[in-house]
Amino acid sequence: MKKIRVGIVNYLNTAPLIFGLKNSAIREQIELVPDYPANLARALREGTIDMGLVPVAAIPELKDWSLVGNYCIASDGPVASVCIFSETPMERVERVYLDYQSRTSVELAEILLRDYWKVDPELVPAAAGYRQKIGGTTAGLVIGDRSFEQRGRSPFIYDLGEAWKAHTGLPFVFAAWVSNHLLPDDFIKAFDDANAYGLARLSEVVALHPFELFDLHDYYTKNVSYHLDERRREGLRRFMELRKSLSAARSDAAAG
Repeated sequence: MKKIRVGIVNYLNTAPLIFGLKNSAIREQIELVPDYPANLARALREGTIDMGLVPVAAIPELKDWSLVGNYCIASDGPVASVCIFSETPMERVERVYLDYQSRTSVELAEILLRDYWKVDPELVPAAAGYRQKIGGTTAGLVIGDRSFEQRGRSPFIYDLGEAWKAHTGLPFVFAAWVSNHLLPDDFIKAFDDANAYGLARLSEVVALHPFELFDLHDYYTKNVSYHLDERRREGLRRFMELRKSLSAARSDAAAG
């Protein structure tokens, strides 16, 4: 039987889910394809993968798509690994470099800068090595494993999960399992079971990823949340509404 190509992201926050995919019965039915979050969205559009852990900001660009199962990458408060870092308080920040690895985090940062912190710094799309430019009144959005390194360098840390919760009262969904065509119900059930398998074995996952910069058990149980329940779906809907207003504001600025 042809294997289903599953795009994955090898960040620490995805490790419990990937552990389940690699160590449960579903492994015989899938081929794992690792890449950056932003690249997985393109691969899904182009059909080089069948499903993937896709940044939610990319979902509206897909012609045909379905949410797969009941798991995701989310937070219900501080997420720890998606933050704006700076050497000055937010009100004194003049420029923010935007991480190139995930558009969802970039759009979330833009929404929060505008609506929550109510500041208007210059926003600069970043390239590899941009963290060296964080200093003075220049801040940077850093996501994923590199954010844990940055925590030891920057005195001011603005956690986007925490800010979103304070702004809306809702959890935030960063990425979800999305397919570009309908998948069989029995496969989706087995895929959910595989995600649950990994989350039930966090001690094994932590042991496989020695990490000195942050307590991973706390990270998996207190910062990242994985169940795509109704509250998280509501948070996702709210983000989709706000990103429309962001897009409209960009259009108005361009026209002006």
